[in-house]
Amino acid sequence: MIVITAATGHLGRLVLAGLLAAGVEPREIVAAVRRPENAADLAGRGVQVRRGDYDDPQSLGTALAGAEKVLLISGSDVGRRVQQHSAVVEAARRDGASHIVYTSVLRPQQSPVAEHKGSEAAILASGLPHTFLRNGWYTESYTAAVAMAADSGVIVGSAGDGRVSSATRADYAAAAVAVLTGEGHEGKAYDLSGDVAWTYADLAEAAASVLHRDVTYQNLAADAHRAALTGAGLPAPVADFVVSVDQAIAQGLLEDHSGDLARLIGRPTTPLAEGLARDLKNT
Repeated sequence: MIVITAATGHLGRLVLAGLLAAGVEPREIVAAVRRPENAADLAGRGVQVRRGDYDDPQSLGTALAGAEKVLLISGSDVGRRVQQHSAVVEAARRDGASHIVYTSVLRPQQSPVAEHKGSEAAILASGLPHTFLRNGWYTESYTAAVAMAADSGVIVGSAGDGRVSSATRADYAAAAVAVLTGEGHEGKAYDLSGDVAWTYADLAEAAASVLHRDVTYQNLAADAHRAALTGAGLPAPVADFVVSVDQAIAQGLLEDHSGDLARLIGRPTTPLAEGLARDLKNT
């Protein structure tokens, strides 16, 4: 039995669809979700839906009962994720799961998203056979900036000439499906990223092709970027995070050329402009 946590999120739904398309029987899949009422469509397809709340360890024990493989999709509650993920790991260990797969982040030791380092450590300490899917940046993270550029013609950032090896959620979901349905992945950490590393100037060019208008990239100093974001109404902590990501890009932390993602999914990763166009169409 395969348990998918956070199964009604963007990534979780794509993984579930991929498992079904790969021929996994619906009754052999458990969608562990905080609110089961949001997964009625999954239940309608024969998937087992169980309540599994990262903040409720008792619910996690029930959700993971009988699990052989567990896909632990990282939560979104910044500052609480190590504790939340550790609760899932403990439930998996207690129930005797044979394999836990965790959606981590590229270069967790250096990443501005520091909680992934602690979550990986908790999995290692559990002794469970594991696989770390160290996902790079998501192409969809830039959809909002491209949408704004439809009016302004400008994408603003502070990444300089730094490069991003992004891929789409569908690409990362396909990698998770490959690991959950394949063999020989235990004990491995995969550095997952897009095939092409691009700059923000390249992002502006891709946006121009999608929007059919001129788009330019305006590079700012970090302080000026932060001021622009807060001036546009973003809360200070959010602005700080956005700037920290751009600084990580400037330092080369989101550029990767391992090729692990394309090898796992057996095809090239989705090109930047194609991924942006698809997400804009769906939003």
